[in-house]
Amino acid sequence: MSSTQIFVIGATGYIGGQVLAQLLKHPKAKEAQYTVLVRSAEKAPKFSQLGPNVKGVVGSTNDTQLLTQLASEADILISCADADDLGATKAFLAGLKKRHEKTGSPPILIHTSGTGVLTDNAAGKHATDMIYSDANAEQIESLKPTQIHRNVDLEIVEADKQGYVKTYIILPSTIYGIASSPLVDLGLQNPYSIQVPGLIKASLDRGQGGVVGEGKNLWPNVHIDDIASLYVVLFEAITNPAAAPAPAGHGREGFYFGEGGEHKLYDVSKTIAQVLYDLGKGKSPEPTTFSEEELQKYFGGAYLGSNSRARGERSRAIGWKPKYTTEDLLKSIKPEVEAIIQKNGSK
Repeated sequence: MSSTQIFVIGATGYIGGQVLAQLLKHPKAKEAQYTVLVRSAEKAPKFSQLGPNVKGVVGSTNDTQLLTQLASEADILISCADADDLGATKAFLAGLKKRHEKTGSPPILIHTSGTGVLTDNAAGKHATDMIYSDANAEQIESLKPTQIHRNVDLEIVEADKQGYVKTYIILPSTIYGIASSPLVDLGLQNPYSIQVPGLIKASLDRGQGGVVGEGKNLWPNVHIDDIASLYVVLFEAITNPAAAPAPAGHGREGFYFGEGGEHKLYDVSKTIAQVLYDLGKGKSPEPTTFSEEELQKYFGGAYLGSNSRARGERSRAIGWKPKYTTEDLLKSIKPEVEAIIQKNGSK
């Protein structure tokens, strides 16, 4: 493993930072050489404080030439940046193709998508019986190419089909929990998620906990530490297949859902409303429905009211064991509210 070159995109982000932190603790993964793409010229040198085998390179996913070059030097590429950036995806796939041409063996791509690819237009009005399994390739292939994230996922699967790269796509669900890692301590990693804090910020701004529609829609959820551990388990299954409980499928068989439970949106909104009420920041412990204007203002639409139901059967088959449950999601809301109030000042 000592000569393995790993290129990480998105290491200053919520997911990417946690993944890098866990890999650097892994007995084999920590021996690899890491190159991290960093937008900030100030942050880039700080990555060396994580270890002599970690270096930050200043650049962005818009720099296609740099992206292609760095990918061409990687045995393993871990992409944790924008799941919808098709241009960046094509750029690093071009680099991985060059790597294959140079070495004769296909490099590894572990890409981050999301269970948003499974969403419908429920707008919080109803649940759905449609549940997707990551072990069912035919079911995943039934998804329309117009679904969010899907065009990038299809590009990646096609690259695997062509044989110059082995691709693995991790699809996190609603991620929660405030991240804690050496990267957070160094000021390199964003420790906060998007969906739940987004609901909290909108509710604080309107002075009342809010819900999309009736909040009847269902979504899977996963703790930040659990989703990061899925990357490590997958890494282990790919690099040490003899020790894995099941082979790590790739390409069309390479989708891995990150879900540790399932929640109804109403239950999250209700908990937020209760916490705000208890803290004197909300008028009622019962959430009220966001107006159309508010949905556009805070979220750009009713996306949070969609259904996304997933079962990580393939993820668990390779040895992933999420520790946290939906109960932990609801317990995490109060600390999130308190952190946002403290960060933004009392409102």
